[in-house]
Amino acid sequence: MSEQNFDLVVLGAGSGGYAAALRASQLGLTVGLIEKGKVGGTCLHVGCIPTKALLHAAEVADVTREAAKYGVTASFNGIDIAAVTAYREEIVASKYKGLQGLIKARGITTIEGEGRLTSPTTVQVGDISVTGKNIILATGSYSRSLPGLDIGGRVITSEQALALPFVPQRVAVLGGGVIGVEFSSVWRSWGAEVTIIEALPHLVPNEDESISKSFERAFRKRGIEFKLGVRFQSVTQNDNGVVVTLENGETVEADLLLVAVGRGPSTANLGYEEAGVNMDRGFVLTDERLRTNIPGVWAVGDIVPGLQLAHRGFQQGIFVAEEIAGLNPVVVADVNIPKVTYSDPEVASVGLTEAKAVEQYGADAVSSYDYNLAGNGKSHIIGTSGSVKVVRVKDGPVVGVHMIGARVGELIGEAQLAVNWEAYPEDIAPFIHAHPTQNEALGEAFLAIAGKPLHAI
Repeated sequence: MSEQNFDLVVLGAGSGGYAAALRASQLGLTVGLIEKGKVGGTCLHVGCIPTKALLHAAEVADVTREAAKYGVTASFNGIDIAAVTAYREEIVASKYKGLQGLIKARGITTIEGEGRLTSPTTVQVGDISVTGKNIILATGSYSRSLPGLDIGGRVITSEQALALPFVPQRVAVLGGGVIGVEFSSVWRSWGAEVTIIEALPHLVPNEDESISKSFERAFRKRGIEFKLGVRFQSVTQNDNGVVVTLENGETVEADLLLVAVGRGPSTANLGYEEAGVNMDRGFVLTDERLRTNIPGVWAVGDIVPGLQLAHRGFQQGIFVAEEIAGLNPVVVADVNIPKVTYSDPEVASVGLTEAKAVEQYGADAVSSYDYNLAGNGKSHIIGTSGSVKVVRVKDGPVVGVHMIGARVGELIGEAQLAVNWEAYPEDIAPFIHAHPTQNEALGEAFLAIAGKPLHAI
């Protein structure tokens, strides 16, 4: 049995793990990075990157259908799924190669295989004992199902949906959160009939209620059906399709059922509990500085309770590396991490919803303003509708920004700065936004909530 020793051992090379490794090596630490699959993890290989490639292909399909509206002669003849797959795989392969090169250039030692935590300072990988002064647990997440709902055949998760060799004609989607609505958006753009089943009262239920309602109107206009506030009961399948039965007795027939009810922490059988790490329903419990109850053992990403976002894990990986190096980095609360749903329309938000702001500060202390994208020239040019909603404490800072419309995810950077720096709208309003851009919509919203609306009454 061989032994390898490092300043830092990272178990898992997804967004959180590889970010921690890169930053730690930059800070002069020796790093061992353990991964049973491919560096880049879920996000790069079966999550963020490949799904957004599908969504771009879907956008191209929609624009082609509407080409005549823009004076362009074109015809939509269907989806070549093999070509879409090649396009998706080329993007992933390119990013993977680049990441591998970067990790190698930084002098990080990669150790292939499934690691198991055997002590507060040791991870066992096959016959190799990997020891570190500090250990970061970053083992990511998996697609969850519901009790009694078995995955297989025509009942699939997002991983199988990503690799389908055909475009289904009819799809039932269980779950109206980010994953469910993104795949629904793709399939609808490709010509499928889609029905979403969501137990909560709204689609994208974690967003501001006004945004969720606008989103539902947009999906309804696109011909995407959805059943809200009703629970799944059972599913049967045969060679021709599936029949989904709901608790209210309704049924939905489709070619496939996509189960998109969230992701669970990948922590089972990895030795965490045996090593004494405090856990809760599979999640690793940490303090706000991402320390577990065991000194020298840290956790980042989807295994830590809270938002399951690649960029959250990425930021947490950097944070822990800097914390270990004694740099005392700033904590960013989950509520102030930007969220983007990459469907058509897109949804982007950061900070408190209006309801949460009222709950925290009181109804009399909160005000909001909705700027309609109908007044934005660039939005009109690209043919999108939607809104930018700003929530502020009266005579105080911006505490939330919530947006819906094509490409609004590209606006979240400025919104994040406003919320995280606790900026007052009066301070932001004088800043100049290039014309014509969708970014102007944020400027107009800040002007309006500061009491000096320009293009609104």
